[in-house]
Amino acid sequence: MTENKIVPRLLEKYRKEVVPEMVKLMGYKNAMQVPRLKKIVVNMGVGEAIADVKLLDKSVEELALITGQRPVVTRAKKAIANFKIKEEQAIGCKVTLRRQKMYEFLDRMINAALPRIRDFRGLNPKSFDAAGNFTIGITEQAIFPEVDVDRVSRVQGMDITLVIDSSSQKESLEFLKLMGIPFSKA
Repeated sequence: MTENKIVPRLLEKYRKEVVPEMVKLMGYKNAMQVPRLKKIVVNMGVGEAIADVKLLDKSVEELALITGQRPVVTRAKKAIANFKIKEEQAIGCKVTLRRQKMYEFLDRMINAALPRIRDFRGLNPKSFDAAGNFTIGITEQAIFPEVDVDRVSRVQGMDITLVIDSSSQKESLEFLKLMGIPFSKA
């Protein structure tokens, strides 16, 4: 089996620019202390799939187009009567991207998808959790160039979580800024 030797642009940028800059900024003793991207999880909740299963199939197809990897269908852990959800019922889909596909997806998201958001002024720098992971909520899948806008039957949102191996939110924010993610000033 031959291995793909093409290094993603963002991974090369991380190795050549981000690591030395982070060592200088944060005063690390070793380059291995620099935060790194572990994985990217893209999640699509499809609540309307309860009534129409075809909507879930369409969402799975679109998520596969966007990420380049086949999504896993997520199921309800327990029944919730108010939402008419039965236990083990399919309610969404998700993809976990690692290594090369992760960097390629992030590159496409930063350079192609985010600039297509209407009135985009940057991402909220307060969207970090306690562990330093960053979550982006996107309201429509049509911002990704892989999705054909004419074939979109309904607007579907998604959550994109960047899981970062860092010790604080401040480190993660600085790391993502150096990687090229646009943040708002507020």
